[in-house]
Amino acid sequence: MTLCYSYIDSPVGRLLVAGDASALHFLSFPTGHKSFGPQPGWSPSDAPFAEVRRQIDAYFAGRLQSFSLPLHLSGSAFQVSVWRYLAGIPFGETRSYGQIAATLGRPRASRAVGAANGSNPLPIILPCHRVLGATGALTGFGGGLATKAYLLRHEGVLPAEDQSLPGLA
Repeated sequence: MTLCYSYIDSPVGRLLVAGDASALHFLSFPTGHKSFGPQPGWSPSDAPFAEVRRQIDAYFAGRLQSFSLPLHLSGSAFQVSVWRYLAGIPFGETRSYGQIAATLGRPRASRAVGAANGSNPLPIILPCHRVLGATGALTGFGGGLATKAYLLRHEGVLPAEDQSLPGLA
């Protein structure tokens, strides 16, 4: 499969987006343990990502709370069910891994929800940053905990006392 890619500047750094003419496949943060760059065979192109760019810019400007983009989700049936659930968590709200597992009818699968959350190919778009530990703790995040905290502050979940992220443009 040949994908195109582009970069979108954001308050949390330069985001890599990749997809084809019909759907967005990936979003990667510039830092964190899940960040990645363009893969072999991908072609640079800004054209397919005009609407993605518009919606990401609107999200960070506070004008958009829910994304409406065609997405390509490739994963197990359970992963896809978790990712679809993420899309329904409202802006400014959070859920725990256990809450998601229970809602999906698998109350003992909070670790599996965590693993699916960690494999989310489209963070921000499918807002995995809105998932917290059972105690409300900020748990692992592919873009780094500082990025997760920034996104939650942006959405009003955490106090807005410090909106900066050291080392991010």
